[in-house]
Amino acid sequence: MKQKIKTILIIALPLQVILVKWLGNYPELVEAHYSNGIYPIISRFLRILFGWVPFSVGDLFYTVLVFLALRYIYKHHKSIRRKPLEFLKNIFVVLSIAYFIFHLLWGLNYYRHPITWRFQIEKEYTLEQLVSTTKHLTRQANNYQVQITGDTIDPVEIPYSRKEIFKRTEEGYAKLKEYYPDFEYKTPSLKASIYSLPLTYMGYGGYLNPFSNEAQVNGLLPAFRLPTVSGHEVGHQLGYSAEDATNLIGFLVTSKNDDVYFKYAAYSHALGYCLSDLSRKDEARFNALIEKLNPGVKKNFREVATFWEHYENPLEPVFKSLFNTFLKANNQQEGIQSYNSVVGLVIGYHEKYGF
Repeated sequence: MKQKIKTILIIALPLQVILVKWLGNYPELVEAHYSNGIYPIISRFLRILFGWVPFSVGDLFYTVLVFLALRYIYKHHKSIRRKPLEFLKNIFVVLSIAYFIFHLLWGLNYYRHPITWRFQIEKEYTLEQLVSTTKHLTRQANNYQVQITGDTIDPVEIPYSRKEIFKRTEEGYAKLKEYYPDFEYKTPSLKASIYSLPLTYMGYGGYLNPFSNEAQVNGLLPAFRLPTVSGHEVGHQLGYSAEDATNLIGFLVTSKNDDVYFKYAAYSHALGYCLSDLSRKDEARFNALIEKLNPGVKKNFREVATFWEHYENPLEPVFKSLFNTFLKANNQQEGIQSYNSVVGLVIGYHEKYGF
């Protein structure tokens, strides 16, 4: 690459950052012309291009990039030591190109209207609203657990393969479209990540690859968590970047699914978030609701807790901190805590629409 072009690309990086932050002041502009204009065309094209491939193209893309980067450093380590500023210049060239492609293909969705605007709901809630919604979720989780197992003792075991869960997630979006037409999911691209084991050690249930628009799910997760996680990642594909927004979407698409296992997965997952919040705000009422949970539901909660405990490691907080910084840099002021702020969205949705 010519030095003049490199210089232009380096100068373009701060200009891009300024432009993106400026666009962040006009969410209605992003919503109308990007999230509901350019982005659906781009995402559909990428899913047509890569969705039919049975494995994660995006994961392979990252693998090749890491290999080429290490190969470059190995082959040019002497010149890098002699001319470190030139190497730094090359890094900024790559960052400039990556920043542009990321925001063009998906990243500008971070600056659209929040999901509270889409559903016209409030995110703030009182303790009484939290208790009321948690009680309702407890009843629903208990009811579906008994409906599936025939008693209150046994945990729910989803009898589907990952492929079947992904297919039923697609069917769930077809059902959700009846309520909200803009959540139509065409040309599916939902896959288990090749790097499910590293994802587990990092503490993640999945991610959207912004460069291939593949919804990547951690294939090692306990089966009864897969429906909501799959729904969550597809929510990212549909242009919702905020983690609390896609948690709500994952809950809605899974709870409105005709499949009873999916309904149980939805209500138990949302219940977990609400119980966690209630434990911090009113321990007495938290303990009272825990007592009302069927033993089978508690066993499913323990199954998930045991799974994550098994993969705990010293580096997990480091990865969480990096992701937290990434989210805050992309207009998510709550950072990684935005996952938990789904509680306010669930309560707001329940207060206005019921479920």
